[in-house]
Amino acid sequence: MSSTSSPTASPKSWDDLGTFLIPKPDKENGPTNPQATLRLFGQSESDVRVTLYRDHHAWCPYCQKIWLYLEEHKIPYRVRKVTMFCYGDKESWYRQVCPSGMLPALEIDNQLITESDVILMNLDHVFGPIESSPKLDSDEAYEFRRLERKLFGAWCDWLCRRHMPMTGGESRAEQNFKSVASEVDAALAKSATPFFLDSGFSITDIIFTPYIERMSASLTYYKSFSLRANYPNINKWFNAMEQRETYLGTQSDFHTHSHDLPPQMGMCVSNGTPETRETMENIDTGIPNSPHFEFETSTEPKEDASLEALTRCYVHREQLIDVNPSKDKPKFDEALRCALTYLATDTPCAPPKGTAPGLRYLRDRVSVPRDMSLHAGRKLRLALEVIASLDGEGEGPEIRDGDRRDQNPVPFVEAKVAREGARV
Repeated sequence: MSSTSSPTASPKSWDDLGTFLIPKPDKENGPTNPQATLRLFGQSESDVRVTLYRDHHAWCPYCQKIWLYLEEHKIPYRVRKVTMFCYGDKESWYRQVCPSGMLPALEIDNQLITESDVILMNLDHVFGPIESSPKLDSDEAYEFRRLERKLFGAWCDWLCRRHMPMTGGESRAEQNFKSVASEVDAALAKSATPFFLDSGFSITDIIFTPYIERMSASLTYYKSFSLRANYPNINKWFNAMEQRETYLGTQSDFHTHSHDLPPQMGMCVSNGTPETRETMENIDTGIPNSPHFEFETSTEPKEDASLEALTRCYVHREQLIDVNPSKDKPKFDEALRCALTYLATDTPCAPPKGTAPGLRYLRDRVSVPRDMSLHAGRKLRLALEVIASLDGEGEGPEIRDGDRRDQNPVPFVEAKVAREGARV
């Protein structure tokens, strides 16, 4: 998508935009897809013994761990999505299934299991470990689990504690994290593969995935520190993971993680430097070719990434317009069509006056991978910013740090149920 100077076109109608839609993916048997509610891997529905209860938004790191395991092992499963407290009220039906309300939860042959490591051990016991992988409770895996927890603790200390400047606590926390990250990098260097074990991808990589992904995003955003740029073997590990369709289907991006983490972690503390402020602004606005995105992913966008974003917005257009804080819904409808026209044709068109805040509200709330893949999310954020900039400087409501009730999934869930009911 190219940059633009002056608007030259009118927005396409919804009917015209509908001609650009890409085909629906095969959610049951195709590549890992966050919208799937049934995964069969070529088997029949009668083979399904597992139900995964995970969060609607794909923000929960422990849910990602189980999700990735099931995808790698190709265990047929159903998905039931539940609202995490930080972005809405937990469904009453889930309290009947799991009184504690914990996520993730898993049913195997109608037996409910909670706690992610316990779930993984049960999956190993029932279905056997992933090929070439030790069991989670083996001595080999235990040492890596200990190292992952050590890295997690060092990350939390640096990211989530407000250290007093005069005590030097920020510097000590930073150096401690870097020291533990060096241990992880050294452990990867010992392997004959880019993964933690000589045998290749294993349960060990699954254990590290959720939080090391979130570390890469949050430290870039809040500390202007690139994990991948500073640790070559960690970067090679990410590059190898990004060759796996299973991981790409669960992978989020810098923007999503940087804003979904504060309610989950309690807080995320910026170091406040000019470089970090610039990094935060570039990630939030989606400025193209920014060096801050160099280590977000090693993958190149697919040819249909822009149309993927367009398609996802088209499907949910009524809800996107309804939940937007813009009071003049017809004007925002036109502004959204301007952004989607730009996605489809690379041709700018000026939105109605006063719609920049609504466009930027949507820009800030695109969630990867819940809504779309990483590159589609990038392209949509950029399109929304390009069109908003043609109107002016107005911003939408700020993203709250204490909760994400702005991301309540209820309107979208209800609309999906209504659409499916209408097709029956």
